[in-house]
Amino acid sequence: MVRIAADIDVFQAIADPTRRRMLGLLAERERPVMELVDHFDITQPSVSQHLRVLRDVGLVSIRKAGRQRIYQLNSGPIRNVADWVRQFERFWDERLDRLEGYLAGQRRNASKHRTTTGHDDE
Repeated sequence: MVRIAADIDVFQAIADPTRRRMLGLLAERERPVMELVDHFDITQPSVSQHLRVLRDVGLVSIRKAGRQRIYQLNSGPIRNVADWVRQFERFWDERLDRLEGYLAGQRRNASKHRTTTGHDDE
């Protein structure tokens, strides 16, 4: 079971663009801290602080390889976010279907107007 920090959750952790970018890099492959530092214009302590937030919510884990700390992505919390977002797909599908119907009606009305008036407004 993943321990979640009391003051931050997965949604807050991924709200930060730097942390999202770190997750993207770790999705490609696991990386040592210093390799992650090379991808950002922030200090190593700042990168480590971001990684700690990600670790505290279970988004990354660490393994030691000699003197290096290697970070890897844990997909479970991301899957939970994706599952949560997925519940809104039906909402947006319904909204977009209604918009499509409305626009089709507008096109039909415009076409009828051009036919009944005998000229095209374009």
